Amino acid sequence: MNVIPEPLPGGSALARDYIHHYEKVGHLYGGDFRSAESRAERAAWLDSTEELRADRAGIADCLRQYNLKWNPHPAVMDSLALLEQRGTLVVTGGQQSGLFTGPLFVIYKAITTIQAAKEAAAQLGRPVVPLFWIAGEDHDWDEVNHTFVLNRAGEVMKLKLDKAEDIRSSVSSIKVGEESWQQIIGQLDELLQDSEFKPQIMEVIRESSAAAGSLSEAFAKLMGSLFGRFGLILLDSADPALRRLEVPMFQALIEQNDELEAAYQTAAGEITDSGYELQAAVVAGGANLFYIHEGTRLLLHKEEGRFTDRKGTVSFSREELLEQLEARPEQFSNNVLTRPLMQDYVLPVLATVLGQGELAYWAIPRLAFKVVGEQMPLIIPRMSFTVVEGTLHKHMDKYQLGFGDVLQGLDGKRKEWLAAQDELGLERRFEDTKAAFSAMYEPLIEQLGSIQAGLLKLGANNKDKILDQISFLQAKARDAMEKQNEAALRQWERIELSLMPLGKLQERVYNVMYYLNRYGPAWLDELLSIPADYSGTHRMIYM
Repeated sequence: MNVIPEPLPGGSALARDYIHHYEKVGHLYGGDFRSAESRAERAAWLDSTEELRADRAGIADCLRQYNLKWNPHPAVMDSLALLEQRGTLVVTGGQQSGLFTGPLFVIYKAITTIQAAKEAAAQLGRPVVPLFWIAGEDHDWDEVNHTFVLNRAGEVMKLKLDKAEDIRSSVSSIKVGEESWQQIIGQLDELLQDSEFKPQIMEVIRESSAAAGSLSEAFAKLMGSLFGRFGLILLDSADPALRRLEVPMFQALIEQNDELEAAYQTAAGEITDSGYELQAAVVAGGANLFYIHEGTRLLLHKEEGRFTDRKGTVSFSREELLEQLEARPEQFSNNVLTRPLMQDYVLPVLATVLGQGELAYWAIPRLAFKVVGEQMPLIIPRMSFTVVEGTLHKHMDKYQLGFGDVLQGLDGKRKEWLAAQDELGLERRFEDTKAAFSAMYEPLIEQLGSIQAGLLKLGANNKDKILDQISFLQAKARDAMEKQNEAALRQWERIELSLMPLGKLQERVYNVMYYLNRYGPAWLDELLSIPADYSGTHRMIYM
């Protein structure tokens, strides 16, 4: 395995400046994990505000019950025992629960979290444990119900898990039956090529769904199978037991909702005044809270002093909403702007691992942290990779292609290469023939027009038909050339499908199971052995 940095264009301007020019955007954030001084300051602040957060023992017990069910590795129990002790800090990462863990970047986020916690513990000389926050309260089923793999023929294939009910409910509460699991696992089994690791990989997948009644539970079981041995604690934000411990923060989010709204608006103004675009909506009157009514997750906003949803399905005064919270805390849920505040209340968060999109919108709640007596945690850019398999690397060398060429699209270079294989110069000769024919024929047509006006139009039509026939033969010759170079063109296609499937970065499309099936479970250990890099630089992994 050879790892080489590869600068990557794209991403929001705010995320790019956070990664490459932190001095320009530091005023929009709470600190940079890459600074040893920031780490020490954040740790000291967490020590001094221990009493402002949820009770450690209660949180640890709640997480212990959850992880004993889905992630019971002894290393996780050790992490939880440490978390229970005053002074232990946490590095968090998180994502929605995707099918078979979702795209590769979820795996890279977990790896970043584990490595950052280990590094921080060594630097600070105190326990720092890794935790993965599963956003099971999110309701965007269509975003998480599918994944992509390369099949045996090297084609991009989509696997999709359907749900029985068309209801806007949290992903963790959407039931997935045994029959649905068997069907989707069978499809994956058919798509993955046979390998020495396949029986083991498929067994892990089957075990993950055996007791899982939802996508979130299967996700937790799989993530535990992959990362439990590294002490990675799992948390489902939709866990009813956790929700009861979150009541004091939900109470603050309701009671201080107007102040929070003002803080979001002010921070949004600072971001746009600094020349950046907002990466999450900051809506006037938005409560930034969800209420679950008859299984449907409703986004609340404020209207004439009441909390209601856009359709008016529910309506509460502030006091009534607080009464609902006291009676039924499981009916409440955070959105993207209040979840960071809740995470900071539940856990002593030293730092949180974010992708570029998240990194940009996390600047919005910066001032909101202060409203509820918190401070924004440090932010770590998620590590980012593209895996280049051995044969693929050889093909790229053969055609003198770099990753930058693939990013830009290979159509132009592929045509150039194919043209270079034309030893007879057919393309040039066909174009010369058409030009020569037109040069000879057009004067004749003009002369015919002097004899009879109708011959001018007839001659022009005749010329176009002859040129069409020449072009037809040219296309046939081009097809023959492509047929002659069919094996090579398949190699070009495989490069593009592997590194930029569907026009996106590999890590945003493909599922880890393809690579575990190819290289075995030890491949994760190899990834974790790659030196940590929190600069946000994309890296190529040449297998």
